[in-house]
Amino acid sequence: MLSQLMLVFGFFALVLVGVYWINRAVILVDQFMGAGSSGILVLELTLLTLPTLVKLVLPIAAFLAVLQVANRLYSDSELVVVQATGFSGFRLARPVLVFGCIAGLLIGVLAHVLVPVSMARLNDKEAALTDAASSRLLVPGSFQHPVSGVTIYVREIDPAGTILGLMLSDRRDPDQAVTYTAEKALFLRDEGGPKLVMLDGMAQSLDQQTGRLSITRFTDFTFAVDSMIGAPRDRRLDPRQVATPALLAASPALQEETRRDATWLRREAHMRLAESTLAPMLCVMGFAALLIGTFSRFGLWRQITLAVGLVVVVKLIDNAAADLAKSAPAAWPVIYLPSLLAGAIAALLLWLGGGRLHALSLALRGRRRAG
Repeated sequence: MLSQLMLVFGFFALVLVGVYWINRAVILVDQFMGAGSSGILVLELTLLTLPTLVKLVLPIAAFLAVLQVANRLYSDSELVVVQATGFSGFRLARPVLVFGCIAGLLIGVLAHVLVPVSMARLNDKEAALTDAASSRLLVPGSFQHPVSGVTIYVREIDPAGTILGLMLSDRRDPDQAVTYTAEKALFLRDEGGPKLVMLDGMAQSLDQQTGRLSITRFTDFTFAVDSMIGAPRDRRLDPRQVATPALLAASPALQEETRRDATWLRREAHMRLAESTLAPMLCVMGFAALLIGTFSRFGLWRQITLAVGLVVVVKLIDNAAADLAKSAPAAWPVIYLPSLLAGAIAALLLWLGGGRLHALSLALRGRRRAG
């Protein structure tokens, strides 16, 4: 049974990840390649989103695998025969629990290792995207208008990336129009954002009120272009790219870098841990729901509906607990409430599925006939 669960789990995971990833890739291609970014950069971005997508998809794939395998065993009468030999619901649920623990372990590896690493790489790629967005301002042989009131013309860009012949007109100030010209220019990026360094040029300032023209010659001049492509990215460290042990430690340096207090950081770490514990409980709970009831030639559609309904309820509670923990980080223990609830429901259903419910149903029918 465990081997069947793993096989079906791999199939569902592959299909769901493929669907989600293709949808994400189409969005990225339309957003960045249409704006002039390189295909390699977009491919790297789509690959870096895979760990997060896989982490979201694995619990769904695990639950679907449990339903599929249990339904197949029931259709082939294998589950009915095993139950008739005296196997309790808890004994039947052992392979499902082991399978759920394997799925939880995979989710844990993703949540604690791969997702933080991929998020860190994504943040590094943001700088490359900024350069790609800025480079669209520099198209040789054509006048570019990145924002209203600004015009840029580049005569040529040599293979080394040096701009030869630059004209930049800035008329955003209604009282003064400035035109920069330079023999050479370089496009650079530093901590403050992208910069355009002009060499051997002059700045012509025209006072719109008096009509007076002032000319200033310069050897080098730096012009900030971040205002033409948007504000520079936030330098706050994203907690999603921080390792779980560091979040639990919540050092003062980390609090300063992330601009979050220690309680908030520890809550983030506990949310990752809760993701690993919830998946096994959902798998066992879904399987336990399928053991409820007696044999029916119409199949397990009622039990499957019950299992799906229970999972929906637990997930709603999980979302509510996450929202509560976000609004009040000190209440982080509520994050583990959905796992405990799913485990309690699974234990109750396994106890009922061991013949107690069927015996209770027969007793009630006997009483009705006697009455």
